Amino acid sequence: VQLVESGGGWVQPGGSLRLSCAASGFTFSSYVMNWYRQAPGKERELVAAITIAGGSLNYADSVKGRFTSSRDNAKNTVYLQMNSRKPEDTAVYYCNTNRYSSGYRCYDVGDYWGQGTQVPVSS
Repeated sequence: VQLVESGGGWVQPGGSLRLSCAASGFTFSSYVMNWYRQAPGKERELVAAITIAGGSLNYADSVKGRFTSSRDNAKNTVYLQMNSRKPEDTAVYYCNTNRYSSGYRCYDVGDYWGQGTQVPVSS
């Protein structure tokens, strides 16, 4: 399993940025995909989770209405569109998968992580 994030970088408050995560080594279209972030001095938190069909499973309250996750199963890629960014969004953002979906059930498979991408927000 390999997850490679890209698209990080500095952005001004109020700005937008889109992160991408390219997946390989597994059947991407059968796995729930997640975005996490870890701010300096804080624990890693779940930002967004997306189903195999591209539906939203969860967004952190702090990003609802501003962040949107999507996926392209043909390209084995998941995205995180971040709008109206705030200084408190500064963090390292990680792509993750930990659930395999079959039928109407999900199965825990353990955590697989990308290397993370830094996204600072400052004026």
